[in-house]
Amino acid sequence: MALNLVVMAAGKGTRMKSNLPKVLHKLAGKSLLQHVLDTMAPLPCAARIVITGHGAELVETRAQGELAFVRQMPQLGTGHAVQQAVPALADAPTTLILNGDTPLVRRETAEALAAACGGTKLALLTVVLDDPTGYGRILRNAQGQVLGIKEHKDASETERQIREGYTGMMAAPTAHLKRWLAALKNDNAQGEYYLTDIVAMAVAEGVEVVTAQASSETEVLGVNDRVQLADLERRFQRQQADSLMRAGVQLMDPARFDLRGHLEAGSDVEIDVGCVFEGRVSLGEGVRIGAHCVIKDAVIEAGAVIHPFTHIDGEAAGATVGAGALVGPFARLRPGARLGREVHIGNFVEVKNSQLADGAKANHLAYLGDATVGERVNYGAGSITANYDGANKHRTVIEADVHIGSNCVLVAPLTIGAGATIGGGSTISKNVPAGQLWVARGRQTHIPGWVRPVKTKK
Repeated sequence: MALNLVVMAAGKGTRMKSNLPKVLHKLAGKSLLQHVLDTMAPLPCAARIVITGHGAELVETRAQGELAFVRQMPQLGTGHAVQQAVPALADAPTTLILNGDTPLVRRETAEALAAACGGTKLALLTVVLDDPTGYGRILRNAQGQVLGIKEHKDASETERQIREGYTGMMAAPTAHLKRWLAALKNDNAQGEYYLTDIVAMAVAEGVEVVTAQASSETEVLGVNDRVQLADLERRFQRQQADSLMRAGVQLMDPARFDLRGHLEAGSDVEIDVGCVFEGRVSLGEGVRIGAHCVIKDAVIEAGAVIHPFTHIDGEAAGATVGAGALVGPFARLRPGARLGREVHIGNFVEVKNSQLADGAKANHLAYLGDATVGERVNYGAGSITANYDGANKHRTVIEADVHIGSNCVLVAPLTIGAGATIGGGSTISKNVPAGQLWVARGRQTHIPGWVRPVKTKK
């Protein structure tokens, strides 16, 4: 059954102490609002409406999806916010209202809430908490029927003892909702139009008010300040860590693990402490990731070892590490890096937009940019490809079984033929035929009688 989805995202978030609208602050690398939108993307919606207000233009620019935006100017409460969405509502029987600052609400929970409404009942999403401070309290009669919601700041001391809190999310019959919104008044302590006041209207009209329970406190926690955001980040990361461990991944310390995207992992993968995964990352069977690595948009195939403090950032082009390869420590793979099987990339080696065939090695202090490197090439310490002429990038081709000595400069465009050897300290700017030794450096000279200068004492 098609729904209207309404997401409230108009608040400033004063307690965040930030110029950035609250819903654009990030959890696990994604904005709070986008978490909600992405989670609800599979729902069959006739209209997807985001209510913006503070920083509206920025929120509307950054929110992704097929969305309609309405603005709440000024912000006069939750009821006033939803009033702005009324003209954009489609002719769907149920309207689902969610919070843009509650990023971990589950799609299954939203579906259960919409089903409880069924286009005829007012359904409230509630949660039972040991300390519901800040939540509106669910008021029930002796038979357990919902009578209304009392906002925390307007509740009496007796009402504040109620542990069932309203999460701010509901599903309502669309036709009733429009009428109830039009009848809202702002005669309360804050002078605002409360969406929660429609509960009493439903009860007065004999419309049944029902509740759906959230699966946990975590999924309905909102963000009002940076302390709450940090708490929610750790809760979310622990959820992801637990899921990976149940699937067979060994995390040395799940409290020191961060996933800011999507991670696929084969069996017997080991991940040490302090690692960060971003974008889309795939780890093959038996991969080992050393401590404090940052890996983004990369495929690392079975048996590869990524030593500590390595940075892999594939961005749009991606990066690939072949089976059994060894990378790091302190290595950097940039977009377009493609390492074959058993390739070795050692400490302080940078690879960008380059392909290294099976068995190639660059073990120390080197740069490979815009290069095609053949099988079993040995690339010496301190050597670089000079791929940029100040205006354009050029490619270096190093064919199979080439040996590049230490501290060489390979000036592209350039091809070094199979089996050739480049003597250490050479600057090579012309193509090198296969199998030959080339050396391009100044002759070593001895200067007789030379004495090192000595500082004069004053």
